[in-house]
Amino acid sequence: MQEPASMDYREIITIEPDKRGGKRTIRGMRMTVQDVLEYLAGGMSKDRILADFPELTRDDMRPCLAFAADRERA
Repeated sequence: MQEPASMDYREIITIEPDKRGGKRTIRGMRMTVQDVLEYLAGGMSKDRILADFPELTRDDMRPCLAFAADRERA
């Protein structure tokens, strides 16, 4: 099985020391990568997350998953 190509998520996932305690956020919003991953792990569908948080886009989800996958590779 071929390993998937790594995604450059640095434009989507940002760190701002004065926002959410310096946690990784999505496009500088208050939504963190951890928030998204926990919602998904808890069984929330992408559609439900997007409905509950309209500032997010479907394109914001994949970088969160790619970031988690990269952390596991390390």
